Amino acid sequence: DRGIYWCRLRPTGRPCFSRELLRDIASMHAAIPELFAASSPLPAPRWFVCGSAIPGIFNLGGDLGLFRDLIAAGDRDALVRYGHAAVEAIHRNHTALDLPMITVALVQGDALGGGFECALAHDLIVAERSAKFGLPEVLFNLFPGMGAYSFLSRRIGRAAAERLILSGKVHTAEEMQAMGLVDVLAEDGEGEAALLAHLDRSDRWHNAHQAMYRARRKVDPVTLQELREVVEVWAEAALRLSEQDLRRMARLCNAQDR
Repeated sequence: DRGIYWCRLRPTGRPCFSRELLRDIASMHAAIPELFAASSPLPAPRWFVCGSAIPGIFNLGGDLGLFRDLIAAGDRDALVRYGHAAVEAIHRNHTALDLPMITVALVQGDALGGGFECALAHDLIVAERSAKFGLPEVLFNLFPGMGAYSFLSRRIGRAAAERLILSGKVHTAEEMQAMGLVDVLAEDGEGEAALLAHLDRSDRWHNAHQAMYRARRKVDPVTLQELREVVEVWAEAALRLSEQDLRRMARLCNAQDR
């Protein structure tokens, strides 16, 4: 009765944004507008909530194994295609598909790299206290190319965004709340309950909140064109990585498998 559309990320294999998961997300997004049609047998959702079906992990980001293969092959076009598919999904979340919904990331585990970028694209972030956030790409001499700079610079300013991106550090949910990036901090195991309580408290003003988030996107827009162009910068930088950089990437890839 709250009108929530639940999305729970459930990748097969490595808990990252594989090409298969990105295709599934695109299919899901394509189906949501049908719920707003007058002929829909179901009520239109008022909230879109993205969480994870994997305990302790929201998402670990890009498919590093795929990246290594494409870099080794010098396949810039495939890197760009992957990145464009990722930012198109992120941008659809960011704009709430241009529908009268409020989007929420429910982070109950690690949100690293593209997982953090995915969370940042939502109107609100609800995180459990033990959740971790970070952008590890600098550890293998790259930068997060699928939304981090765009979203962080608008939320916390360019200087703070660059410090966060270049630090490679992992941050707690409490630290993210202090930066203004996490909106609701929940105790472990209580993320969903805290989310529902927040929705209930704000339900009376849903129209005002939804309109405000839409206005925010008008005043300080993150366009799909911007995201796509940053992906191209990322792909070119990826092809310049050294063998030492790729070995560091491989170690992080192995950590994703665990």
